[in-house]
Amino acid sequence: MVDSPILPEIKTVIEASPNHPLKDFAVIYRQQVEWGDMDKFGHVNNVIYYTYAQNARIHYNSQLKLFNENTFSVMASSSCQYFKPVTFPDVLWIGVKVKKVGNTSLVHEYTYYSVNLNTIVARGESVLVYLDKETQQKKPIELNKKAAISMLEGID
Repeated sequence: MVDSPILPEIKTVIEASPNHPLKDFAVIYRQQVEWGDMDKFGHVNNVIYYTYAQNARIHYNSQLKLFNENTFSVMASSSCQYFKPVTFPDVLWIGVKVKKVGNTSLVHEYTYYSVNLNTIVARGESVLVYLDKETQQKKPIELNKKAAISMLEGID
Protein backbone atom coordinates (compact mmCIF):
# COMPACT_ATOMS: atom_id res chain seq x y z
CA MET A 1 0.00 0.00 0.00
CA VAL A 2 1.71 3.23 1.11
CA ASP A 3 5.48 2.90 1.42
CA SER A 4 6.75 6.30 2.48
CA PRO A 5 4.12 9.04 2.22
CA ILE A 6 6.11 11.43 4.42
CA LEU A 7 9.84 12.08 4.09
CA PRO A 8 11.74 11.23 7.31
CA GLU A 9 12.99 14.81 7.83
CA ILE A 10 9.42 16.14 7.64
CA LYS A 11 8.06 13.40 9.88
CA THR A 12 10.71 14.15 12.54
CA VAL A 13 9.76 17.84 12.71
CA ILE A 14 6.02 17.16 12.83
CA GLU A 15 6.32 14.45 15.49
CA ALA A 16 8.42 16.79 17.65
CA SER A 17 5.63 19.36 17.65
CA PRO A 18 2.28 17.95 18.85
CA ASN A 19 0.46 21.08 17.63
CA HIS A 20 2.01 21.15 14.17
CA PRO A 21 -0.64 22.15 11.59
CA LEU A 22 0.17 19.11 9.42
CA LYS A 23 0.01 16.53 12.24
CA ASP A 24 -3.26 15.02 10.97
CA PHE A 25 -2.01 14.38 7.43
CA ALA A 26 -0.92 10.85 6.51
CA VAL A 27 0.60 12.12 3.24
CA ILE A 28 2.81 15.21 3.00
CA TYR A 29 4.47 16.31 -0.22
CA ARG A 30 7.68 18.39 -0.25
CA GLN A 31 7.46 21.20 -2.83
CA GLN A 32 10.52 23.32 -3.62
CA VAL A 33 9.62 26.92 -4.49
CA GLU A 34 11.42 27.86 -7.71
CA TRP A 35 12.58 31.31 -8.83
CA GLY A 36 10.28 31.10 -11.86
CA ASP A 37 7.24 30.53 -9.61
CA MET A 38 7.28 34.18 -8.57
CA ASP A 39 5.46 36.96 -10.35
CA LYS A 40 6.15 40.65 -10.90
CA PHE A 41 5.22 41.37 -7.28
CA GLY A 42 8.01 39.15 -5.93
CA HIS A 43 5.89 36.33 -4.48
CA VAL A 44 4.64 32.99 -5.75
CA ASN A 45 1.91 33.63 -8.32
CA ASN A 46 -1.55 32.43 -7.31
CA VAL A 47 -1.90 29.98 -10.23
CA ILE A 48 1.30 28.18 -9.19
CA TYR A 49 -0.49 26.87 -6.09
CA TYR A 50 -2.68 24.80 -8.43
CA THR A 51 0.43 23.22 -9.93
CA TYR A 52 1.69 22.52 -6.42
CA ALA A 53 -1.67 20.92 -5.56
CA GLN A 54 -1.46 18.81 -8.70
CA ASN A 55 2.03 17.60 -7.71
CA ALA A 56 0.80 16.71 -4.20
CA ARG A 57 -2.34 15.01 -5.54
CA ILE A 58 -0.37 12.91 -8.03
CA HIS A 59 2.01 11.91 -5.21
CA TYR A 60 -0.97 10.90 -3.05
CA ASN A 61 -2.73 9.00 -5.84
CA SER A 62 0.51 7.25 -6.81
CA GLN A 63 1.14 6.17 -3.21
CA LEU A 64 -2.25 4.45 -3.19
CA LYS A 65 -2.05 3.29 -6.82
CA LEU A 66 -5.42 4.89 -7.58
CA PHE A 67 -4.93 4.94 -11.35
CA ASN A 68 -4.40 2.15 -13.84
CA GLU A 69 -4.27 1.74 -17.61
CA ASN A 70 -8.09 1.84 -17.85
CA THR A 71 -8.81 4.78 -15.57
CA PHE A 72 -8.03 8.47 -15.50
CA SER A 73 -9.55 11.52 -13.87
CA VAL A 74 -10.67 15.01 -14.76
CA MET A 75 -10.84 18.04 -12.50
CA ALA A 76 -14.44 19.02 -11.78
CA SER A 77 -13.55 21.94 -9.51
CA SER A 78 -10.67 23.46 -7.59
CA SER A 79 -10.18 26.32 -5.18
CA CYS A 80 -7.46 27.92 -3.10
CA GLN A 81 -7.44 30.43 -0.25
CA TYR A 82 -4.24 32.40 0.26
CA PHE A 83 -3.16 33.59 3.70
CA LYS A 84 0.46 34.76 3.36
CA PRO A 85 2.75 35.45 0.40
CA VAL A 86 5.53 32.95 -0.28
CA THR A 87 8.84 33.96 -1.84
CA PHE A 88 11.92 32.25 -3.22
CA PRO A 89 13.77 30.51 -1.69
CA ASP A 90 11.36 28.41 0.34
CA VAL A 91 10.05 24.90 0.68
CA LEU A 92 6.39 24.10 1.14
CA TRP A 93 5.17 20.99 2.86
CA ILE A 94 1.78 20.22 1.38
CA GLY A 95 -0.49 18.05 3.46
CA VAL A 96 -2.88 16.27 1.11
CA LYS A 97 -5.80 14.06 2.01
CA VAL A 98 -9.03 12.74 0.61
CA LYS A 99 -11.79 14.15 2.77
CA LYS A 100 -14.68 12.59 0.84
CA VAL A 101 -14.99 9.50 -1.33
CA GLY A 102 -17.94 9.51 -3.70
CA ASN A 103 -19.10 6.83 -6.12
CA THR A 104 -17.08 8.28 -9.01
CA SER A 105 -15.27 11.19 -7.38
CA LEU A 106 -12.75 12.17 -4.72
CA VAL A 107 -12.53 15.44 -2.82
CA HIS A 108 -8.89 16.26 -2.05
CA GLU A 109 -7.89 18.82 0.58
CA TYR A 110 -4.54 20.63 0.63
CA THR A 111 -2.78 22.55 3.39
CA TYR A 112 0.31 24.50 2.30
CA TYR A 113 2.90 25.00 5.06
CA SER A 114 5.91 27.29 4.52
CA VAL A 115 9.13 26.08 6.12
CA ASN A 116 10.60 29.61 6.08
CA LEU A 117 7.52 31.26 7.56
CA ASN A 118 6.73 28.34 9.88
CA THR A 119 3.00 28.68 9.22
CA ILE A 120 0.16 27.73 6.91
CA VAL A 121 0.18 29.98 3.85
CA ALA A 122 -2.77 28.56 1.88
CA ARG A 123 -5.49 25.91 1.81
CA GLY A 124 -7.11 24.33 -1.20
CA GLU A 125 -9.60 21.76 -2.36
CA SER A 126 -10.30 19.88 -5.58
CA VAL A 127 -12.86 17.43 -6.89
CA LEU A 128 -11.67 14.71 -9.25
CA VAL A 129 -14.06 12.60 -11.29
CA TYR A 130 -12.88 9.17 -12.42
CA LEU A 131 -13.43 8.17 -16.03
CA ASP A 132 -13.08 5.05 -18.10
CA LYS A 133 -10.37 5.70 -20.73
CA GLU A 134 -12.20 3.77 -23.45
CA THR A 135 -15.75 5.10 -23.01
CA GLN A 136 -14.85 8.52 -21.55
CA GLN A 137 -17.73 8.02 -19.11
CA LYS A 138 -17.75 8.26 -15.33
CA LYS A 139 -16.40 5.13 -13.72
CA PRO A 140 -17.07 3.95 -10.17
CA ILE A 141 -14.02 3.93 -7.93
CA GLU A 142 -13.11 0.31 -7.19
CA LEU A 143 -13.91 -0.96 -3.70
CA ASN A 144 -10.28 -1.90 -2.98
CA LYS A 145 -9.20 1.67 -3.78
CA LYS A 146 -11.96 3.09 -1.56
CA ALA A 147 -10.83 0.73 1.20
CA ALA A 148 -7.20 1.86 0.85
CA ILE A 149 -8.25 5.52 1.12
CA SER A 150 -10.52 4.80 4.09
CA MET A 151 -7.76 2.92 5.89
CA LEU A 152 -5.20 5.68 5.30
CA GLU A 153 -7.54 8.56 6.15
CA GLY A 154 -9.72 6.90 8.79
CA ILE A 155 -12.93 7.75 6.93
CA ASP A 156 -15.92 5.68 5.86
